[in-house]
Amino acid sequence: MSHTRARPTWIQVLIGLFGVAALVLVAWCGVFVVRGLLSTELFTTFITRFPGDAPRLASTPEGIPAFVSWTHFLNAFFLVLIVRTGIRVRTEKRAGGLWTSTRVKKRRMSLALWGHVAVDVLWLANGVVFVALLFISGHWARIVPTDWDVFPNALSVLLQYISLDWPTENSWVNYNALQQLSYVVIVFVAAPLAAITGYRLSAVYPTSPAWQRILPTELAKRIHYPTMLFFVAFVVVHVGLVLATGALRNLSHMYAATDQVSWWGFWIFAATVVLMVCGWRAARRDDWIAKPAAWFGSVRLLKR
Repeated sequence: MSHTRARPTWIQVLIGLFGVAALVLVAWCGVFVVRGLLSTELFTTFITRFPGDAPRLASTPEGIPAFVSWTHFLNAFFLVLIVRTGIRVRTEKRAGGLWTSTRVKKRRMSLALWGHVAVDVLWLANGVVFVALLFISGHWARIVPTDWDVFPNALSVLLQYISLDWPTENSWVNYNALQQLSYVVIVFVAAPLAAITGYRLSAVYPTSPAWQRILPTELAKRIHYPTMLFFVAFVVVHVGLVLATGALRNLSHMYAATDQVSWWGFWIFAATVVLMVCGWRAARRDDWIAKPAAWFGSVRLLKR
């Protein structure tokens, strides 16, 4: 028997609309409260002393190198696939196909889970390449704080964002302090956390009791899913700010690796979005996942 989800009643819709309106009103009030604070002498002095720029080493190169552009695209592409396959793993009631390892016969998983693990591996490999090139090129100091002043500067940027009187952006030369802290958390905290908990939940994690006690399954689950939500929230805010603080220039920086404002960065970005949409659709189909999965084991498609 098939079960259909009941449609919300008009009262539930009305309550939802009132809830959204209340959140917008609270946010709008917050803007005026922060603007009022920033107009005081105390906060004016604070913003003047800490305008928001991340402290920068004199030896840090300017510009966005080419490796940042292509690893940035691959990171976004793989992250989209990770989210899509992760949703499938979390919500799939019945597997559409099974993958079995040719080396370890007891190692079996659904094709959705295999796709999730495979994309995770590619995402991690891309991240390792990015971090290695970041340190080799000397660009590491753009995202790694080198001075304690990064924290008051980050608070300054946050207050300016909330007040809608945004700080001047010039990411070609330097990130602001809040960007820098966000990037270092994403690269060196959230990504390893997602990788470790994902490895714990995968079929390749050792099954011996000693290994099981190191990181219990339930704890890994409680960490892994919120970490994915954190990545999604970061991407939404990140893309929103990129488009709201000079879209053409920001896209030229990241996708065309130039400080010149042109449409090249936009069109490259648009092409990558098309590829992401195609990847999202492909991750829904077990018959497509089965093709690369067959290179590493035996695959059996199941009727739903």
